[in-house]
Amino acid sequence: MNLGNNLFNARKKSGLSQEIVAEKLGVSRQTISKWETDETVPDIYQAKRISKLYNLSLDELISFDVDIKEVEDIIKNSNEEVNSKINWTNAWGKKYPVLISYQNIVDIDYYSLKIREMLDKLKKDYQYNKLDSMLVLKDILYHEWKDK
Repeated sequence: MNLGNNLFNARKKSGLSQEIVAEKLGVSRQTISKWETDETVPDIYQAKRISKLYNLSLDELISFDVDIKEVEDIIKNSNEEVNSKINWTNAWGKKYPVLISYQNIVDIDYYSLKIREMLDKLKKDYQYNKLDSMLVLKDILYHEWKDK
């Protein structure tokens, strides 16, 4: 994605028009349009003001991905009550059908026992609570899968 698209998506995500952004930055609407279409780029001072206006760091603004930002916002704004109502297996199973079908194939008891042992060891060795132990183990598993 290029800077113009990033600026456009960040502005749209913020719910601001080109006119409002231009007014807040003290530039013309045409200038905002030129930035968003990559005809020109804002100088570093304007970029800093834009990032503040859109509530993004300069790094986030440069590499702004609307999908990733939306997921991050959803995670940040979620709460345990809402999470407890979501059947995550079914939700993710729509994208990854194996999550729906593995229960009839995999020896769940075997893997559950091994996972329970690892969770208990994390709790004992590092004094983590149940949730923290699960999050640490999940993160280790993710990195093992991603990095290998």
